Amino acid sequence: MHPVTVVIGCLTMSGALLSLPSSCLLTMLAVLGIFIVCGAPWKFVHVALHTFKRDVLCLIVILRVKFAMYQNARKRRTIPNLFAKTVAKHPEKPALIHEPTGEVWTFRDLQEQCHAVAHWALAQGWAEGDVVALYMESRLLLVALWLGLAMVGVEAAFINYNLRQKSLQHCVSVSGARALVFGSELTEAIFAVRGSLHCDMLLFCTGEHADKEKICCLKAADLDEVLARSHKHPPSYTFNKTFNDRLFYIYTSGTTGMPKAAVVVHSRYYRIAAFGFHAFGLQRDDVIYNCLPLYHSAGTIMGAGQCLLFGLTVVIRSKFSASRFWDDCVKHNCTVIQYIGEICRYLLAQPIHSSEEHHRVRVAIGNGLRPSVWEEFVGRFRIKRVGEFYGATECNCSLINIDGKVGACGFHSRILPNFYPIRLVRMKEDSRELLRDAQGLCIPCQPGEPGMLVGRINEKDPLRRFDGYADQDSTIQKIAHNVFKTGDSAYVSGDILVMDDYGYMFFRDRCGDTFRWRGENVSTTEVEGVLSGLLGHTDVAVYGVCVPGVEGKACMAAIAHAEGQFDLDDFLSSVQKALAPYARPVFLRLMPAVDTTGTFKFQKMRLQKEAYKLQNSTEKIYFLNSLVGCYEALTDELYDSILEGHVRL
Repeated sequence: MHPVTVVIGCLTMSGALLSLPSSCLLTMLAVLGIFIVCGAPWKFVHVALHTFKRDVLCLIVILRVKFAMYQNARKRRTIPNLFAKTVAKHPEKPALIHEPTGEVWTFRDLQEQCHAVAHWALAQGWAEGDVVALYMESRLLLVALWLGLAMVGVEAAFINYNLRQKSLQHCVSVSGARALVFGSELTEAIFAVRGSLHCDMLLFCTGEHADKEKICCLKAADLDEVLARSHKHPPSYTFNKTFNDRLFYIYTSGTTGMPKAAVVVHSRYYRIAAFGFHAFGLQRDDVIYNCLPLYHSAGTIMGAGQCLLFGLTVVIRSKFSASRFWDDCVKHNCTVIQYIGEICRYLLAQPIHSSEEHHRVRVAIGNGLRPSVWEEFVGRFRIKRVGEFYGATECNCSLINIDGKVGACGFHSRILPNFYPIRLVRMKEDSRELLRDAQGLCIPCQPGEPGMLVGRINEKDPLRRFDGYADQDSTIQKIAHNVFKTGDSAYVSGDILVMDDYGYMFFRDRCGDTFRWRGENVSTTEVEGVLSGLLGHTDVAVYGVCVPGVEGKACMAAIAHAEGQFDLDDFLSSVQKALAPYARPVFLRLMPAVDTTGTFKFQKMRLQKEAYKLQNSTEKIYFLNSLVGCYEALTDELYDSILEGHVRL
């Protein structure tokens, strides 16, 4: 090992014990002196001086989380065990608050609801490893459902409440669920797919029954009544699962095909929540405002996890409301908010309101906050700290922006690069295939060079695990071999990032057939399959296009259509029934034929480059005007208005 690396490693470990700024400064000066003695390049010295404090802070967080995870694993603790310890500390403290109803559950209330769920699960005869699908909008009961099921080893599968028809059917089926619990607000969606679900699947409904006739036809039991009669004391049950066993499934869009059920084990849940708590300076008396959907890991782990593991109060909003956001924060004295990039932009677009001046929020945690929005958001709303992070539910290469670097989603230490073994590696731009050197190993990217983010897999290290998906084939597809060294394995994120000279990482793009819109991952192959089916198996190429001033990429569909009438209204009506709002095409391109390769794969590079600028008189482009609810022809005037940000998407 290089002597400089050894010295820095030793000093970093000792620096972790120093708390006074003066001591830290003295240590950094000592490091500089040793660098010079060892003959380190001046550029390396410069980088070390600028990143030493950041790296030490992160090292402390990593060591703290790793030690806690080691203790939990050794003592066979699980998330239900850790939650019980939290309840014992402050049973009467508010745990969860619901908006807009204002319903409040104390930690004891939440625990009793979990016990009721556990007794219900045992009464159904479900055993450890069985799966129950949960399909509802965010509510307090959703937390009690998955946690109560986990108390007896039953695994929940979180279904995105925006999904309909084939996508919904697929997600329920691939989970292998024995039962499905759905919110009454989604009765129509369940009614549409009931015939394609397993005939033995039990259905349970929760919430006010708006359509009792259809619920009766579905033969769905009233879960609220069942739980009201259920016991509230701890179930007499011997728990066999350990810290590294399965907790639940969260669906994530891969680079191809339908959503995949990512496995979340107890240790992964703890890791994500604990990093958020320690890295971003959260305190146990904080109140978190969580308007993110609970079927996402950000909402149910990073958000609700602070309540279950660290005793914070969490306000759960059923659906995001830009106009009510700051009013809610003031009402509940929130000190921490969660976001995705688009939420910040929506809040900035709101007229100035008095509640902006009276909130107590000091920390914002989330991902996707664009540099162009970051400083304006922080300035207008007086946010002292932004905790930006990067990470998929299943990945082992998560990143955290611990020091508030504007625009960065995290960093990788240039001083101790091997302490957290992640890397950006080169790839072919067209196929996204990883490039390799003469020894067959992946080629690391240099600062400023975009590359694929990968993380070395080590099943014995809780931070390096890759638990994969319910489908083994999908798991295999995300693993590459001989990446860092011969014989190793690494998780391939599917995301393109770029690193600067100081190790800060900046998200660039998603690779493969996936793009992000409205905070959701959109699988192009999934949308292509749905649209092609609606159009009688017509060739359809789906891709994401950039819109100035808007986070992510909007969905655009190129449709092979011969000259003649294309019923836009009928098409939109069918799309609204079949696709989630974020997956619906914002732009349509009707063309005589869609270019394909010799193996009949769609050639999208030209289409993406041309985007929604009309290039050919034989083609037509339409824009989905959300204000009037219809597709309209894209004129030069409308095109200019979109580029100038005058048209609302």
